[in-house]
Amino acid sequence: MEQHVHPKTRNPLGYQPIGRLLMRFAIPSVISMLVNALYNIVDQIFIGQGVGYLGNAATTVTFPLMTILLAIGTMLGAGGSAYAAIKLGEKKEDEAENTLGNEFLMLLVIGLLITVIGLVFLEPILNLFGATPKNMAYSKDYASIILLGSTFNLLGIGLSNMARTDGSPNVAMYSMLAGAILNTMLDPFYIFVLHWGVKGAAIATITSQIIGAVILLYYFLKKGHMRLRFDHMKLKSSICKAIFALGISSCITQTAATIMQVVMNNSLVYYGDMTSTGGDVALSAMGIVLKVSMIITAICVGIGIGAQPILGFNKGANQPKRIKSTYKRAAGIATITSIVGWLLCITIPHIILSLFGSGNATFTEFAIRCMRIFMMGIFCAGFQITATSYFQATGQPLKASVLSMMRQLILLIPLILILPMIFGLNGILYAGPIADITSGIVVFGFISHEMKKLDKQIEDEDGKEELGVLE
Repeated sequence: MEQHVHPKTRNPLGYQPIGRLLMRFAIPSVISMLVNALYNIVDQIFIGQGVGYLGNAATTVTFPLMTILLAIGTMLGAGGSAYAAIKLGEKKEDEAENTLGNEFLMLLVIGLLITVIGLVFLEPILNLFGATPKNMAYSKDYASIILLGSTFNLLGIGLSNMARTDGSPNVAMYSMLAGAILNTMLDPFYIFVLHWGVKGAAIATITSQIIGAVILLYYFLKKGHMRLRFDHMKLKSSICKAIFALGISSCITQTAATIMQVVMNNSLVYYGDMTSTGGDVALSAMGIVLKVSMIITAICVGIGIGAQPILGFNKGANQPKRIKSTYKRAAGIATITSIVGWLLCITIPHIILSLFGSGNATFTEFAIRCMRIFMMGIFCAGFQITATSYFQATGQPLKASVLSMMRQLILLIPLILILPMIFGLNGILYAGPIADITSGIVVFGFISHEMKKLDKQIEDEDGKEELGVLE
């Protein structure tokens, strides 16, 4: 039962209208996620125009590296954000600030380790990711520079989540937006004016990531309600365990994406070379399709992330009505988004693909077919992504982890391995919609059961209120 305390003494997450709160938190989150996705997409557009499809194939090969960084940054950022939101709901502000310090230190150390390990074992890693003799030189040029910016990339992803929980979603948005604008300006200058090719695109990307990280660091050092203090950077096992437990589902999602990308890259090259399409053409085309998919899912993830502080706070404050209302609104908006994206991919793939440069007739034909088939089931992504965010924010990491693994790890990867044995290159394309729709059915069952539990809690709360009135 909600206590009637004067609003000025309470956190707005507990009393402001859900629609207004979701707009306030989700819009900056969506913009931030889109900007994060656009770092890669802008590179791919300019590389496609300035270098060609082999350059785009190199960014596809390097993409698993980007998803590894995103997996770690999202795990620590989403886990720390969820735990801090719950602690703020419980009015334990010092514990929330300790979470910020612990998260920062982990992001810093892990980023440095990835840079060193990645540069030492660069060529074997790229071979694992599906590099071919034709695109290896481009892949090495791009990946080596991206690795140098790993720490700033992680800090930008992780701290932007904490800024939202700190009540400043606009700071997270501005940090990403500043980086995106800079990246968009530097890319054409480095590629077309200085003729640096894929190296120029990578330099533009890490420069932009540095700017975004610096903005967030300044906020938490000077402006935030939660402050980044040296004495809070001593790792506490209880906080670290909570961050990992609550963030592991996000990590699983991105790790599964990494494994899926590696399996898919190698399968595309193998089965593509068995047809007239060719492995490099198949690799480049699917890379573009996956980047378009990233835009759609980035919007849905942004909506889910925007809902998390509201869900987490009201979980800590025991407000089931507000929890249910938040999820239903977030899921509805995300589902509409995924349906619109699906319609665009099915009806005008040639227009979307033209943004990434022109190719030969074989490339264009396969890319259009790839987009229409592989994206056939993307319409059900919205409520699935927000369901995972829901379970994560409400302190149910096991359910969040299972749902995170469902589409890519449990379904898509086995389908990519099995279907091409029967249908060849087309089998890889049809694996996408089969995984999307099957996982959608499973997630719908999970979230329906959860909504029934919330309804029971709401009935109990209403019964207590009526009993209180009668007394």
